[in-house]
Amino acid sequence: MHPDRQKGSSLASPNELAEFLASVERRAYKQALFAVRNSENALDIVQDAMLKLAEKYGAKPVGELPMLFQRILQNTIRDFYRRQKVRSLWVTLFSSLSSGKEDEDTDPLETLASADDSKPRDGPADRLEQSQMIEIIEIELRELPARQRQAFLLRYWEELDVAETAAVMGCSEGSVKTHCSRASHALATALRARGIEL
Repeated sequence: MHPDRQKGSSLASPNELAEFLASVERRAYKQALFAVRNSENALDIVQDAMLKLAEKYGAKPVGELPMLFQRILQNTIRDFYRRQKVRSLWVTLFSSLSSGKEDEDTDPLETLASADDSKPRDGPADRLEQSQMIEIIEIELRELPARQRQAFLLRYWEELDVAETAAVMGCSEGSVKTHCSRASHALATALRARGIEL
């Protein structure tokens, strides 16, 4: 072995990278499983983190890989929770649109009641129902006009406020609210058409 390799200063070879990933996979899976409490999600997180390490940092010195991998794993877990939070918000948002009235001067996110946050929906049936609704929402999002889709994603996915969304889109705050309202009601209507009670 080259003396530098013992210090972790030489670049990792493909074999060394593969050996490192194999050595951390089991512990990383347990770590992710404790964090997200779902075996499939934990496996996805670990695979995603390993892929990111190989793609972005595979040529780093061997000694740097453990810290890099831990940082990537923690960021991937945080991203997972962020996506879950946003998707949960979508479900709550559409549940709040059950009246079917469209008010273009109102941004649904600003009037969204937070009461649903106090009711845990963590049973298997709840998770299945939520995942099915999210899948339909994501399909229907592709059918929206481009500006409505952009406003909706900036507000409810990127979590920008109205002013920030207006700046990104190059339009007025009133236009952002109109686009968001139309998008939300169009999606709620599409969900009802598929037989989903909001």
